[in-house]
Amino acid sequence: MARVGRKVRDKRLLALIGAYLRAGVLVGETLEATAIGTPQGGPLSPLLANILLDDLDKELESRGHRFVRYADDLLILVRSHRAGERVMASVSRYLTKTLKLVVNTHKSRVVKTDDCEFLGFTFRGKKLRWSERAYQDFRHRLRKLTGRSWGVSMAYRLKKLSEYVRGWMGYFGISDYYRPIPELDHWLRRRIRLCDWKQWRGVRNRIRQLLALGSSKRAAI
Repeated sequence: MARVGRKVRDKRLLALIGAYLRAGVLVGETLEATAIGTPQGGPLSPLLANILLDDLDKELESRGHRFVRYADDLLILVRSHRAGERVMASVSRYLTKTLKLVVNTHKSRVVKTDDCEFLGFTFRGKKLRWSERAYQDFRHRLRKLTGRSWGVSMAYRLKKLSEYVRGWMGYFGISDYYRPIPELDHWLRRRIRLCDWKQWRGVRNRIRQLLALGSSKRAAI
């Protein structure tokens, strides 16, 4: 709130933000008070986080570090492992003592860029590719969207599938690695055909549907 107050002078707006921070969170069916931090998933949380972490950006800039930050994901580039250990220790002290934040020690580590994962991507020299975890999550989601037990129309299924695939490729399309995509495309089309086959039900209807798609009568039968 002190950092928001540097720019915002409107007391009503400050009071509204304060009320938002103290509103509490719903745990099961119980409303629990918010003792610290911002409610996770709230629309104001990312903005307040960026306002607070802007001080971190300026601190890293003043030290001359090369870094990239998205929300609370931070990557700092140094020349050696020893320098990395030193920088991580000093930045962790700044975060805990100056900004009063808690550093996730399980996710914070010093590694070579080839062993690093950032926002779903990994690095191979100068090449960028999606992480294995991101790819497996993609396959898992496609499997759910093409599950034959999902009782929806094919039009709705294809609409949701198209939205998800376009969104995924729009984000991960900058990858330099595409080798699994043709095989994945064949797998996805096969699963869609299985969904069609189940919904057609009955020999006569299946023959009629195949004829409508341009199959010869002999092949359809």
